[in-house]
Amino acid sequence: MTDTLTVDPRTATGALTVHRAGLTTVQDLGRFGHSRYGLPVNGALDQHSARVANVLAGNDEGAPLLEITALDFGCTPSTDILIAVTGAPADVTVDGVPRPQWEPLPVRAGETITVSGIRLGLRVYLAVLGSVDTPSLLGSCAPDTILGFGRTLREGDELALRASCPPVDHPVFGIPLFRVHAPVARFADSGPDGETWTVDVTDGPDLDEFGDTAERLFRSPFTVTPRSNHIGLRMSGDVPRRVATGEVLSRGVPVGAVEVPAGDELLVLHRGRGVTAGYPVLAVVTATGLSALGQARPGQSVRFRHRTVEEAVAAYRAERHAVRALAARVRTVFQELRIPAPFTPSPV
Repeated sequence: MTDTLTVDPRTATGALTVHRAGLTTVQDLGRFGHSRYGLPVNGALDQHSARVANVLAGNDEGAPLLEITALDFGCTPSTDILIAVTGAPADVTVDGVPRPQWEPLPVRAGETITVSGIRLGLRVYLAVLGSVDTPSLLGSCAPDTILGFGRTLREGDELALRASCPPVDHPVFGIPLFRVHAPVARFADSGPDGETWTVDVTDGPDLDEFGDTAERLFRSPFTVTPRSNHIGLRMSGDVPRRVATGEVLSRGVPVGAVEVPAGDELLVLHRGRGVTAGYPVLAVVTATGLSALGQARPGQSVRFRHRTVEEAVAAYRAERHAVRALAARVRTVFQELRIPAPFTPSPV
């Protein structure tokens, strides 16, 4: 069942040396099609930011990239590269010079890339043109804590680079070279006051079992607790109560299921969730809402908003259309600048 790969240094064009690892993993969009074997999908918790980072770097949306969580990160390439940094707002510098997020960034060999001061959200994504070589399992490099698979970076680690990029500079110093208008995640525009985020949900299969208390999900905000992780987010607040009697049988549950265990917390399953559970499912977070929750810090206030399945699908299609349109703009710019993008951004 496994197709774990070892890196062949003869195919590498250079390396990315990690100087400050923080809490950084090599991720992709996840391991699909294996739930019947009991394997969670895993993958980047903010899927939108991960997709956009890869597209901005000229890669396929699902190429391996770095997920930097909460703590500062620093690395240096041994060859000229092109990167893109998305996700939560942060201070990005190249050799001490501030650089923007959500657009391609040329980096010369030997220059130090730093990501620090991550704020408002929790995770930053760093993609490199050509991606990095990393082992895979069942077609994905996504870490799986149950199987003990995946790569968490440490100081001194070297990531083999699949491609280099000739230096790309604007002829007039100080004027940005790229303006591709990436679809920036909405949380990145939030104010510094930690305002409440709105997350969309659709009806869950056990909605009727909560009677009138189901409306509590939408009346007031919930707060993300410190016991949250990639498996699920625990949230405190005015929790709905199941009024039906009888046991809930264990069954398959989707990513995004809003479960109501006995107690004073909601449990929102995320990408590392087990594929079966026995708690009642009141609602299901939409695909667009899951990316927002992937950025939620402990203490973050979240308000749930009801959406129909049709509305949720339309929102996801609009998000995917924006990424496809971005991919077309990036291809045009790269072709004009003769940047050799090794992957074609996925149209789906």
